[in-house]
Amino acid sequence: MIVLDSSFLIGFYNERDTHHIAASAFMDRFLAGKWGRGLLLEYVFLEVTTVLILRRDLSTATRVGRILLDAEELEFVPCSDLFVEAFEGFSNQVGTSLSFTDAAIASVARNRAEGQILSFDEEFRRIPSLRITPASN
Repeated sequence: MIVLDSSFLIGFYNERDTHHIAASAFMDRFLAGKWGRGLLLEYVFLEVTTVLILRRDLSTATRVGRILLDAEELEFVPCSDLFVEAFEGFSNQVGTSLSFTDAAIASVARNRAEGQILSFDEEFRRIPSLRITPASN
């Protein structure tokens, strides 16, 4: 399993994003089953649809949201039960500047995906217990 981050999904679904080409290549690998099933946190879904409506339009945000919710390759992870643990991780971080959503991603990655995250967010690399794909250049 691997947790999907919003930077990866936005990079894939927004052709104007600087990570679009790399995200497309990683999406091909993900869909081919390289890392197994993807975990899509409710918080990531919220970030992706919010960014896409701001950078593109409602139609794009809605279309991508539906694709993500219907994807057989993804397991949707509701976050209400994760809130307390995510807030603890967010509040107690040292040496990082994770958003609340990123703190939740890190927690779920450690607990359910052997620390694996598919992301372009460099901040995750500061956490030794996580394994980030794509690897740093």
